[in-house]
Amino acid sequence: MKQTFRYDQTSCRLQLEGLPDVSVGHSGAVIGILTGWSLQWTGRPELEGRKEHLMALMQVVLPYARQLISGVDRPVGGADLPVEIRGNSGNAASDRGNSGGGHRLQLRSSQPDTPPLEVLLDDAELADLVRVLDQVRLDGRVTLSWEMPDPQPLRTRELLERIPLRRRLAAPLGGVVVLAVSAGLGWLVPPPAPLKPVAPAERAAPAAANEAPVASPP
Repeated sequence: MKQTFRYDQTSCRLQLEGLPDVSVGHSGAVIGILTGWSLQWTGRPELEGRKEHLMALMQVVLPYARQLISGVDRPVGGADLPVEIRGNSGNAASDRGNSGGGHRLQLRSSQPDTPPLEVLLDDAELADLVRVLDQVRLDGRVTLSWEMPDPQPLRTRELLERIPLRRRLAAPLGGVVVLAVSAGLGWLVPPPAPLKPVAPAERAAPAAANEAPVASPP
């Protein structure tokens, strides 16, 4: 019996259609074989595809969101994958009133002579997409294997780039300034006067002057 599951958020709805896999003993409200899915956006064309397309969407969007949480804005996906997402650096974000730049999601069709579809998401829309994908992935009624890659730790360079350049340069520049000021103050202080050598006769004269006269006996 055909099953239909819906996952709703404010800006999008993901719908799965499939059948129980009787070969492994499925029965009831379970999807073991995915026959199709659709993603409805607010004010955008509806997306449809097969399991591999939905899996590619998960494999790209979820790691990208994880990187953003860690403070790293790095594109995920590529020309050899049907899905790619990156930070939007163009002017299209201003058309949607998103001053933060947003996120550019590109979907490549497997049909020949079909240009890629680009969708510009703001932070809230990206969060809604992540939520519906997570709901599908964690739904016990959907017994599909999504083949999600294991989370990878951030590289040392990415950890350093999380800190703004101004903050990274503040400490060394501050040390250089303090060292320069200290050296400048040292040049402004006059050196002590050299000691004047004293002749032996001059050293003996004060000692003689300090001797009290001794009265001779009568």
